[in-house]
Amino acid sequence: MKKIISQAILLILLPIILSAQDFSITKIEPPNWWTGLKRDTLQLMVYGSNLNQVNVSSTDGLKILQIHHLENHSYLFVDILVDKYTKASTYDLVFVKDIDTLRYSYKIKEREFAPEDHIGFSNEDVVYLIFVDRFNNGDPSNDTLANSIDEFKYRDLNGRHGGDLQGVIDKLDYLSDLGITAIWLTPTLENNMYMSYHGYAATDLYNIDERFGSNDLYKELVKLAKEKGIKIIYDHVANHAGVNHPWVENLPTEDWINGKVGDHLSANHDKISIVDIYSNEKSQSYNEKGWFTNYMIDLNQENKFLANYLIQNTLWWIEYAGIDGIREDTYPYANQKFMSGWAKAILDEYPNFNIVGEVWTGEPAFLAGFQKNSKVRVDFETNLPSLIDFGMRDAFYKYLSGERGIYEFYSTLAKDYLYADPNNLMPFIDNHDVDRGMYSANGDVEKFKIALTILFTTRGIPQIFYGTEIGINEGGHHGRIRKPFPGGFPGDQRNAFSEEGRTNTENDIFNHVKKLIQLRKNYPALSSGNLLHFKPENDTYVFFKESKFHKLMIVINNNDADYEVDLSRMKNEIDHSKEVLELLSNQYIEFTEQGNLNLPPKTAKIYLLN
Repeated sequence: MKKIISQAILLILLPIILSAQDFSITKIEPPNWWTGLKRDTLQLMVYGSNLNQVNVSSTDGLKILQIHHLENHSYLFVDILVDKYTKASTYDLVFVKDIDTLRYSYKIKEREFAPEDHIGFSNEDVVYLIFVDRFNNGDPSNDTLANSIDEFKYRDLNGRHGGDLQGVIDKLDYLSDLGITAIWLTPTLENNMYMSYHGYAATDLYNIDERFGSNDLYKELVKLAKEKGIKIIYDHVANHAGVNHPWVENLPTEDWINGKVGDHLSANHDKISIVDIYSNEKSQSYNEKGWFTNYMIDLNQENKFLANYLIQNTLWWIEYAGIDGIREDTYPYANQKFMSGWAKAILDEYPNFNIVGEVWTGEPAFLAGFQKNSKVRVDFETNLPSLIDFGMRDAFYKYLSGERGIYEFYSTLAKDYLYADPNNLMPFIDNHDVDRGMYSANGDVEKFKIALTILFTTRGIPQIFYGTEIGINEGGHHGRIRKPFPGGFPGDQRNAFSEEGRTNTENDIFNHVKKLIQLRKNYPALSSGNLLHFKPENDTYVFFKESKFHKLMIVINNNDADYEVDLSRMKNEIDHSKEVLELLSNQYIEFTEQGNLNLPPKTAKIYLLN
């Protein structure tokens, strides 16, 4: 009898059980949103199963604009109106299919920051690039939270070393003391990948990797940095994601990515083709649709849902964390029309924001075509305000390596007429992808210090790589370029974050960098003044930076012997006083009767003329 009753109950409940299993929702992105944005349509990406024919409504007055059903029933897109009348609240989204109903709570929040609070970065800043895994290990307990693909391999060139967000927080005082005003962090999103330490192959675009910390900790870092007058620049990647991203196993649409795993184009790295008026369509296709590497899926920004996803994801991080700027990775490899719309969407929301794009070409004639309001590319507007200045980087490398002399800086700057805004370029000596400056200089400290002096006194936004300030000398392999900062990791023999832990040479370079940064603050003409230079003669170079308050003269002797620099050519620029203050040594000097300067070998000097 009991068996008959049980079977009867099962027959009654079976339709309900089947119905309850008919569809499911596992995740919605973005995880929340905010009121008050100019962009008044929010598109939710709903993850689950059997989402075909699902209807969506809200009992709380949240207006559903449109529901997009896909051929892949594991995904659903829902457009919601979030305009000036939408109140901050937790809303119930009601998903209905046949007789089945699922409710999902979704938060629309008040904005924590006004749009103008995201203040961007400019030539008044000094940017410090931190490769997070190799900078400082502030929380060893998260080191071994590795997945089976990428085990913690301390000291391995391609393995994780344990640097994290807490490590950056712990060194904010060090950076503040150095004079840094903006930190560019390499990506810290979840990277469940082999060789994931670099962070550029994300497997979750909304969550910080546990081995770096958490979303809350990232937000805390931004807050604490701002309290010390330091901005945070978010390293964003629109072009690609990691091949282990869950999308790969179950693509939302067939064209979500370009090609397939094991069957795809490879990027030809032909950035020039984008601005070349004679370029062919094939070259463009390989550039935009080719995979950067086999373990990074190439995202197809021509897909309207993915395009919305990437724009909203960027806005989400700006709103959530309060960041002030973005460095865009592999800028030319993504669809250029999308990148233009992406940048516009950000700048429309945040008028003071800045975005610097990585366009790896050292030829200004090509590089200039990617900057907003380009003079050389009038048929297309990129909306990209700033560029990583690979032209100046090439000049630094050629100078340091001995391939070229001091004239290389003069000739590079002479091409600035090509740029819409040369002051919004970001020059650098080294970064996480190229050999260290000291390595290029073969350990020549004085030559390296000349390069540093030029970096901090020329036009643009100077960027230094972590460890540049102590002259880390590495190259030849990414793992060596990204050498752990001495003193940032358990078991280190010394602590180069402190004066006593640095060598005499390291302290010499550190003090030089600190002095240069301080001079930029004391004399804004060095950061934002007008630049006037003279053609180098006999491997000496003279240029001026002038504002309405100060005029400074930078003189460089690149010779291996003392040299008397002839200043007669620039007598109209020099104050008639015979005695002027040299700022690096804080000593007064006198011109000779002929108005010349005697400089020691391999020397850079900064003179305050008024």
